[in-house]
Amino acid sequence: MIKKLRIKLIAISMFSVILVLLVIMGCINLISYCHMVNEADNVLDFLAENNGSFPMIGEIFDFDAETDEMSPEMARTSRYFWVKVTENGDVLEVDVSEIAAVNQDTAAQYARQILESGRKRGFVDSYRFLVVDDNDADKGNAENRIQIIFLDCWRSLSNFQTFLFSCLWVSLLGLVAVLCLVFLLSGWMIRPVIESYKKQRQFITDAGHEIKTPLTIIDADADILEMELGENEWLQDIQKQVKRMTMLTNDLIYLSRMEEQQEQMQMIDFPFSDLVEEVVQSFQTLAKAQNKTFTSSIQPMLSLCGDERSLRQLLSVLLDNALKYSDEGGRISLTLEKQGQSLRLSVFNTTSQPVDRQHTERLFNRFYRGDQSRNSKIGGYGIGLSIAAAVTANHKGRISAATQDGKSLTITVMLPVRREKRMKRKQVDS
Repeated sequence: MIKKLRIKLIAISMFSVILVLLVIMGCINLISYCHMVNEADNVLDFLAENNGSFPMIGEIFDFDAETDEMSPEMARTSRYFWVKVTENGDVLEVDVSEIAAVNQDTAAQYARQILESGRKRGFVDSYRFLVVDDNDADKGNAENRIQIIFLDCWRSLSNFQTFLFSCLWVSLLGLVAVLCLVFLLSGWMIRPVIESYKKQRQFITDAGHEIKTPLTIIDADADILEMELGENEWLQDIQKQVKRMTMLTNDLIYLSRMEEQQEQMQMIDFPFSDLVEEVVQSFQTLAKAQNKTFTSSIQPMLSLCGDERSLRQLLSVLLDNALKYSDEGGRISLTLEKQGQSLRLSVFNTTSQPVDRQHTERLFNRFYRGDQSRNSKIGGYGIGLSIAAAVTANHKGRISAATQDGKSLTITVMLPVRREKRMKRKQVDS
């Protein structure tokens, strides 16, 4: 439990850090990209207003006096070219005098590609483009002429990509550093929880052993009184309650040991199908006495690597739970089959009271009882399924509860076989 708590703490912390970093880095890079695109579009708009070229130096200074978006040095630092075409894609004029990396054929190819896409602004390779109507077109020509202006943004895109990769690497290194810190500090953070949990488990174990002594004395005294006074309803009630308390104490001690993994389990390969059949036979008599139908489907010759004693306890808990909470004349069924590398054990029973689907997972909580009035008549303390969950966890398995119609309950246990790995190790050792 403590290990799972620490893993959850680390996972939640790392998820929170990753989420915050994604938001921060995403916003920073998005703002940087939008700023780069906005600058390129301002230059293209300026070129479009001046027929695809920068004015003379004096005119630039006049323009700069009106707006702060353009620099007087923009004409010397910008590399651009333009193509004039018809709507049908016929190239009329190409100007590549302000760029060295593009010839007229490449420029014309870019222009046809943009006309086919139908976009007015965007990127083609590392060039930002703008599609405008040719204001110098011949007014008498019925065919509309289009001017496509390209601006070289290679340097800006390269800087943006460098900044993006730098952010990614810095974020990755930061995540590794945070992971190391969280891993080191998580033990200190959950230390109070560990101490409290250990004290709780130790209290249950110690209290259980202390309670067993007076219960034994009370039971022995009741037997002596019964021999002297004869049968008495008050003595019978005392003996009945002592037995219940003894069972509860033993279950609490067993559950505490299983959760502490202090129970000495002998993990051996044994015929699990035979164990299930043996336990089923002992419960079929009880089911018949209570006028309930009990059926089973057990796949033969299934073996499992596990502790036979604790698995027998698991089966007894599941079948006892099914018998207790099934309705009068109800149905109970047990199924054992192999699925992949696991054994699937399923116990089904109809219920006398409705089952809430939202609370099925809480059935494995200690002392949880779904219906108080029902349990007060039947008995039990609500720790049987907790023991089943602890046994399943110690065998590296999974347990779950589900209801299909709200009037029945199915508890499924998946136990890994692990036989093949043990056989391979034996072959290697031999």
